[in-house]
Amino acid sequence: MQKESGVIILGVDPGSNITGYGLIESNGEKNILIESGVIEPCTHDPLPEKLKEIFKGLVKIIRKSHPHQFAIEQAFYSKNARSALIMGHARGVAILAAAKSNIPIGEYSPKEVKCAIVGTGNASKSQVQYMVKKLLNLKESPQPVDAADALAVALCHAQRLKHNYIMTTRVFTD
Repeated sequence: MQKESGVIILGVDPGSNITGYGLIESNGEKNILIESGVIEPCTHDPLPEKLKEIFKGLVKIIRKSHPHQFAIEQAFYSKNARSALIMGHARGVAILAAAKSNIPIGEYSPKEVKCAIVGTGNASKSQVQYMVKKLLNLKESPQPVDAADALAVALCHAQRLKHNYIMTTRVFTD
């Protein structure tokens, strides 16, 4: 983990209708919000057009912000197989946008993200929003919820990077 200036992390909460993104800078001790928002393709467009818009939107964000790390939520297992499949397509184009820019990619399950941010894998959306607000020292909860979820993914990744940094630099003595 870069300690001096911090690591810029782009977190993504993928979806075919709304893809949330959140950019933070983390130095291992403090996390700072850079930007968050959503990419919203036209709901009436066919899936390939939506995926193209998600890809183009993320490439634009990557080119503008030059993140050092990319974190994305893994697909969840839904009762609706079609929804899970479509979300998988959105994840794929998001991962492709990062991979084409040679950005290291971290993937986290929804439970991992909730556990890292709230302390329980069964946290509600409002609990996640509240903790994102607290962890980033914001006056208001990030809106919309998709952007807050993306920030939670970025914060989860920052936590993992900090843990890995500590574990690889710790000197053990007897």
